[in-house]
Amino acid sequence: MRALLLPVKDLHNAKKRLIGVLSSEERFALAEAMLADTIRAVRGIRRAERIFVVTNYVPAMQLAEENHWEILREEQQISESHSVDAASHICEQRGVTGLLRLPFDLPLIQSSDIDELLAADCPAPGLLIVPSRDGTGTNAILRTPPTLFPSHFGTGSFAKHLAQAENTKARELIRRNPRLEMDVDDESDLRALLDHDLSATETGRWLRASGVEAKFLPNLQAGAMSAR
Repeated sequence: MRALLLPVKDLHNAKKRLIGVLSSEERFALAEAMLADTIRAVRGIRRAERIFVVTNYVPAMQLAEENHWEILREEQQISESHSVDAASHICEQRGVTGLLRLPFDLPLIQSSDIDELLAADCPAPGLLIVPSRDGTGTNAILRTPPTLFPSHFGTGSFAKHLAQAENTKARELIRRNPRLEMDVDDESDLRALLDHDLSATETGRWLRASGVEAKFLPNLQAGAMSAR
């Protein structure tokens, strides 16, 4: 059984690497918009037999309830890795054989991107992994079985996860997908995001309405001119 796991932290504590670039209110609103885009994509998937949301953030629980997804309620959030690993054990106990973890902040993601990963041939022991835009982080990870090895989200997680897969003699599949790789953690990510067509996204609408897009546009335009 293939399932999707969506960990959602308290958005008031999200995007701390954008301190100095965005205000606390802007960071919260950006995180909300990206979560909305991710939720939109998850609503349209067809390949997940079950969808789990691990969180202690009440609005995320409400979204899960509205969509009839399963809530794994946390008493406290220690770290992304702790949340995912605890949830992975529960999912495995409930019969899940392959578990795909996605972050909540993928504004360009489409339902087909998720279904493609869920449909991948990844027999146990197996790892399917999508790196972050810079190639060092982990933006999507599917493990069969779900508890194949512990998570190491954070700096250098992509290499750490590959090393763990090698230690368990798991088959490794690396997938590249620009939409899945485009999360927003720091200023360089935000600038890169603004190079994309965001017209159909909640994130793009917020960036425009909030004035954040305009704040970065002069620099983006100047960079484009100098490249000519």
